[in-house]
Amino acid sequence: MKRKPSLLDRRAGHGNQPNGFTLMELLIVIAIILILMLMAIPTFGTLKKRANDLSAINSIQKINQAEIEYESTYPANGYTCTLSALGGDPSSGPPSPTSSQILQGDLTSGYKSGYKFNLGNCSKVTQNGTDRITGYQVTAVPETVGKTGDRGFCSDESGQIKYDPTGGSNCTQSLQ
Repeated sequence: MKRKPSLLDRRAGHGNQPNGFTLMELLIVIAIILILMLMAIPTFGTLKKRANDLSAINSIQKINQAEIEYESTYPANGYTCTLSALGGDPSSGPPSPTSSQILQGDLTSGYKSGYKFNLGNCSKVTQNGTDRITGYQVTAVPETVGKTGDRGFCSDESGQIKYDPTGGSNCTQSLQ
């Protein structure tokens, strides 16, 4: 009488079949993963630049709002022509025209999300021997054009934001 093979016997009989994957199968899987990663890397860079662009636009809006608040808080001074005057440490004392504590420190440093920010082109009038700033321009340009951003952004006391498609501060095109 012939014995029926058990499960252990059947497993033992397949001893010459390889367990796991062959080297060729692993290399094919790794090659496919590398191809997918190479396709995703340019997309990631584009998404990062777009995020930096949106952050720069949002930051310019915040600077414009801070300038309006500064001008209403210190009407004798008008606007300010430095980012540092819009910032300041609350623990250093009460707000003042040179440290109004309106903006957070990351933006008043002049660098945020791959962009450099600057306040300049200030226009002023002298009233009763005191200079009053009546206009300003805020600019945001990429730290490295093509890498951290593609466009430069500008605004002034009107609040309208324009951009320079070459990444500079010659902003002529309106955002829509």
